[in-house]
Order: sequence, then structure tokens, then C-alpha cells
Amino acid sequence: MFKYPITEGILEYKSVGEFLATIKREFGGEEEESVKVVELKKLEQGGRIMEEFVQEFKRTARGSGYERRLLIEKFKKGINEMIRRKLMEAKRPPTSIEQWYKHATNLDRYWRESKKKKRKVEGETRTGSTGSKVTSITASNMAKEARDASTKSSRTCSNGRSRKNKCSSS
Repeated sequence: MFKYPITEGILEYKSVGEFLATIKREFGGEEEESVKVVELKKLEQGGRIMEEFVQEFKRTARGSGYERRLLIEKFKKGINEMIRRKLMEAKRPPTSIEQWYKHATNLDRYWRESKKKKRKVEGETRTGSTGSKVTSITASNMAKEARDASTKSSRTCSNGRSRKNKCSSS
């Protein structure tokens, strides 16, 4: 137990840490809180993955004095607009800050994975899965195939025999 004598009585603390926390809270907490508030206002997700943004947001929010609704509002302002809009328009929008963290992280992960798959599919369409060029189907390719088929059919009889030997009905 830590005892600190004052002019009127003695204050008792369980530890020096508790004493220092009390001093900081009583005499110096506002400055740190103000700095945290400014940092939260500036904080944006940008191109970062949501997990990174959530960790930085939590670290910055600690000691800011923001709680519940106000904390959620600051978080919503910091995340990318597409994610914020999707979550706010959901059938059941998140109601707690923990739900916002979880749902935003899941949505961000899903969006990034689908974007990666889309790029991969587009790359396969251009180069093929084996790396070879893929022939695109165009009107000229289809016309050529139709000509080849008609040429082949003009060389054969209805019974499947070659026209060289003249078609016979037998």
C-alpha cells in the first residue's frame, strides 16, 4: 500500500501506478484526451485493410473519452464510403462498436477477395489458364466455321459417302 501525506489526512493507494494514474487523471488527462480526439478525427482507412484500420482506431480511441454512439460515429467517418454505406443500408445494421468492427472487417475482406478473383478471371480470359493466348470468338471466326462446315457438307452425300465417287442411292 502506498501512502501519500497531504495537509489534511493521508491518501491511500494500492500501488504507485494507481497513485500516478490519479495524478494524471486529475492534472494532465485533458491534453492527452484532446490529442486523441484530434487523431480520431483525422483517422481514415484509405487503402489499408480493415483489420489494420480497426487496430489503429482502437489504439487511438483508448483515452479519447469517446464512448458508444460518439465512438461509432467517429469509426463510421473513418471507414471507406462503400463499406459504410453497405453496413448502414443492411437489413440489420450494426448497433455496437464491436459489431461495427466485426461487420466492417468481414465486408472489407469479402470485397477484397472478390476483387482479387475478378482480376484473376480477367487475366485468365486474356492469357488462358495455361498461359497460352485464348482465341476470342468473333463474328469472323463464326463465319469461317460456318463456311468450313458447308464446304464439308458439299463434299459428302446425304448418305455420308464422298461426292468423288458420285452419290448413289444404294
